Amino acid sequence: MKKTILTVIAALAIGVFSEKTFAQTTPAPAAPAAAATVDVLSVLSSSDYSSDYQTMAIALRAANQGATLKGAGPFTIFAPNNTAFSNLTAAQLDALFADPAKLATILRGHVVAGLNDKKAILAAIRATGTSTMKTIDGQTLTLSVNAAKNLVITDAQGNVAKVIKFDMVGTNGVAIGLDAVLYK
Repeated sequence: MKKTILTVIAALAIGVFSEKTFAQTTPAPAAPAAAATVDVLSVLSSSDYSSDYQTMAIALRAANQGATLKGAGPFTIFAPNNTAFSNLTAAQLDALFADPAKLATILRGHVVAGLNDKKAILAAIRATGTSTMKTIDGQTLTLSVNAAKNLVITDAQGNVAKVIKFDMVGTNGVAIGLDAVLYK
């Protein structure tokens, strides 16, 4: 009896953890254009997709980027998830939030003018093997597919982030989820 209970508990635990891992790497279904009722900045703090991008939304507002990203757009925000921000040291986070100008520079390195959803990004990469995009600050992001077949983004400093969620659609753009902070 004890062995059966332990087996059931182990099976449930494996199911829960594998579901969580699968959900993190599985692209989000694209919301129909008509379903988008909030701007792309609001999408990041919305529980409709995930509450996993609230730190990015808070940081964008703290860096006084909210008005820009609530504008007409379209914008593509390459948004680090909450875990990506938690991987920065407490001292790094404190320093960034204490200096809104520096925070704004880093965050603008995650925003591209134009609508770049999964389909458009992959089409651009298929054409040449990589694709480059200019951020709203003029910084360069290089998009490619790594050996494990993950879409990765590399900034000019060599920092790499893996795309973990696609096509979180807002009325004025799209957010793409990342597992790391770029231009840090």
